[in-house]
Amino acid sequence: MIRSMYRPQDGSLRFDLPTTEFAMALIAPNGLLWIDIVEEPPEKSELILREVFDFHPLAIDDALQESHVPKVDDWGSYLYLVLHAIVCEQQPKIEVRTQEMDVFLGANYLITLHHERIAAVDHVWNAYQRGDRHLRRGSDHLMYRVIDTIVAEYMPVMDSIDEAIDLLEDQIFDRPTPQTLEDLFGLKRSLLYLRRIIGPQREVLNKLARDDYTVIDSKDKVFFRDVYDHLVRLHDIAESLRDLVGGSLDTYLSLVNNRMNEVMKTLTIITSLFMPLSFVVGFFGMNFFASPDPRPAWMGDPVFYLTLLGMAVAPAFMFWWMRQRRWL
Repeated sequence: MIRSMYRPQDGSLRFDLPTTEFAMALIAPNGLLWIDIVEEPPEKSELILREVFDFHPLAIDDALQESHVPKVDDWGSYLYLVLHAIVCEQQPKIEVRTQEMDVFLGANYLITLHHERIAAVDHVWNAYQRGDRHLRRGSDHLMYRVIDTIVAEYMPVMDSIDEAIDLLEDQIFDRPTPQTLEDLFGLKRSLLYLRRIIGPQREVLNKLARDDYTVIDSKDKVFFRDVYDHLVRLHDIAESLRDLVGGSLDTYLSLVNNRMNEVMKTLTIITSLFMPLSFVVGFFGMNFFASPDPRPAWMGDPVFYLTLLGMAVAPAFMFWWMRQRRWL
């Protein structure tokens, strides 16, 4: 899908221009053209980027390929940016992934290219359909609105991860299971992935706010600085959440080890209590009801009852002795 929005220098806002009119729209220096390319084949996108806008082949190749970290390239008359939106899927467990968006920013145009729909872009698009007053502030301010909306969606994801950590901490102290450990590692992996995205994206906004680009008005740098501050805060929050997950993992392992120690302690006590009995029955061989023995005195009733008494007293004595030594 290729959708376009064009605000001429004087006149009403136009939508869905034919591709043949893109070049004419670029001629007007005070107009503004926004082209959003979504889920289009690379061949069709490349045709527009190369023939209509005459972008550099390296920039076009980067835009048509995915798996890029956030970055900004200055090509003189235009900027090429790679940004990432965030998607959080909470069923059956929290999984975080990002959506790459390639951006070309010129003096009077903005091109956004992504391989799947991005909610933040749709939100800004629908807002501008209701009114074009923000479009009058230029293409750089339009790009700021898109980036700001994308970054704003990071905070609810952080809140969801924070709530998930709280629930897992309750499970750890209540009844931890192997699934609890798997969920903790999943959250840790998601936070590490976010850190790898937020860090470079923060540097992109820092460059937009501080460097001198011909297509960015100096008056609009303060807006990019504001988004940069949000990303700095998000980066700190992500680090804090990673520390919480690491602490939860340590707590889980400690509790599991403690419970294992309690089990081993119980089994050791049982073994110690019955160890004298094993010695007694092993020594005598439990031959009271066997065939006549050369030593009949050892097979008589007194020895039998004395043996039973010793087997009854021995565990009680072992238990008292362990209590005296504070092993229990």
